Amino acid sequence: MKTWNDCVAFHGHECGGLTIGYKASLYAIELLNLEFSADEQVVCIAENDACGVDAIQVMLGCSIGKGNLLFHMRGKSAYSFYNRKTGESVRLVLKPRQGMTKEESFAYYQACRPEEMFEVKETTISLPEKAQLFASYVCDCCGEVTGANWIRLAGEKKLCFDCWQVYNRFDI
Repeated sequence: MKTWNDCVAFHGHECGGLTIGYKASLYAIELLNLEFSADEQVVCIAENDACGVDAIQVMLGCSIGKGNLLFHMRGKSAYSFYNRKTGESVRLVLKPRQGMTKEESFAYYQACRPEEMFEVKETTISLPEKAQLFASYVCDCCGEVTGANWIRLAGEKKLCFDCWQVYNRFDI
């Protein structure tokens, strides 16, 4: 199993945010009987893009590239974890705390047990489908290769989002 030091090495420094993701990962491992995800067995939907997400990548093997780390940006320190093998899931929400410096916050989170830090809730988002592979096309305008799901037709031309212009008769 990966360690706190592995998380720090990946992230580049110790901080309270990294600790939050580390402790969320440990709690999810305990609650859902998770193991490091070599593929998409474990899924995490993070509601922020802060430091804690790095610890989740290290501890659970969730990554954007594998399609098992997704973002539902709400600015909350909340993480939904899913175990595809069992169908179980949990949403961990950081309990509020106020009036601490960054240093005090780091020390506080380092000293806490995960169950002291997080409210355990039911997930509110359904388990996402597995990542899909798409055919690729060359954009007829810029020449860059683009996944089929992101190609738009303009007459006979295949255009990427950057080259495609929305048809709107009302913009004068």
